[in-house]
Amino acid sequence: MKNQRVVEPEYLFFDAEREKKFITGSEAIKEAIKRANVDMAIAYPITPQSESMHLVGDIFAEGYLREYFRGENEFAVMSEVTGAAMGGVRVFTATGGPGTLRAFEMFPTWVGARLPIVCAFLTRGINSPLTIQPDTIEMAYMLDTGMLMLHAETAQDLYDMLLKAFIIAETTEVHIPIGVFADGFFVTHTKEGVEIASEDIKLPAYDPYTAPVPVMDMENPPVRQMRDPFVMKSNFISYAAHASWQQETVSAGERARKYIHKYLGGLVEVENEDADILIVTSGTAVSQSREAIALAKEEGINVGLIKIKSIRPFPTEEIKQLTSKAKAIIVPEFNRVGWLSREIKSVVNDSDKVHGAPRVYGGMTMPIELILAEIRRCSL
Repeated sequence: MKNQRVVEPEYLFFDAEREKKFITGSEAIKEAIKRANVDMAIAYPITPQSESMHLVGDIFAEGYLREYFRGENEFAVMSEVTGAAMGGVRVFTATGGPGTLRAFEMFPTWVGARLPIVCAFLTRGINSPLTIQPDTIEMAYMLDTGMLMLHAETAQDLYDMLLKAFIIAETTEVHIPIGVFADGFFVTHTKEGVEIASEDIKLPAYDPYTAPVPVMDMENPPVRQMRDPFVMKSNFISYAAHASWQQETVSAGERARKYIHKYLGGLVEVENEDADILIVTSGTAVSQSREAIALAKEEGINVGLIKIKSIRPFPTEEIKQLTSKAKAIIVPEFNRVGWLSREIKSVVNDSDKVHGAPRVYGGMTMPIELILAEIRRCSL
């Protein structure tokens, strides 16, 4: 491994001197993994993720990772990642779009096995006709896997969230996987200024013996996936075990809240929260919303912004409290189904004031004018 100095997570996250570099989101992933003290990365190419894992391969060649290889397909990669994590190593991979769906079976398995895997999901369209354009519809499918879900607005978010995800996921009382989502192309292939720590420091190594379940080593049998006693011998034992364990993994996700607060400063960020009109959104829709809000201000319309950073756990109480006095809530999204507006409607006191629009999909960018038009309608 590359000769880097191990530092405390809090130092790397908050205190270490940073240099601003003009890089893409894919390069931000590389820079995060370079400092994450990752043991193994496993890759399979799919747009728009391919470049990021190619770059991770480059830093493997430079000595920043112990192992790196390409799997046979997306499902194989996620299965191999499972085995690596069960063996007690810090492991990373990335996917997106159809790759997410092809590998989908493994994500609830990661949760049930209490594996602290960090995976970057660089989202894209999944519908026919074939598209590689940005779309966040795959996030709708991921909501109930039990995985923690962070949504990056920018390449800076992507860098910070990935590094912090390893520490949050590996905390004993959490110890479930984290997906860090970023909108493909909008984040992965555009350049921006990203402040990164020195490459000569890295996170402490993962200690698998702090896990709430035994690691698979030469001393412990493979107890994480106990098939015969649960499945074959007794239906009662089977459903009782699975029901209680699913409750425990849900609780683990809830316990992650305080660590998201500690390392990410909360599940949401708020600007002008007392405005009658609030835009509540996540990912790159936040960036478009900022521009629309600035234009609305020039017209004398007062609009606030709630940026959701954590989709799972969802900021239920924060959203309920922050939107309680708002007269209108606008939810711009980059997908057809409006999964975020559904989430918000489920927690606000008056769902009629939630406007699930504008909504673009299939690769369309979000015209600022669409958000501004929605603001104007709500201000009448």
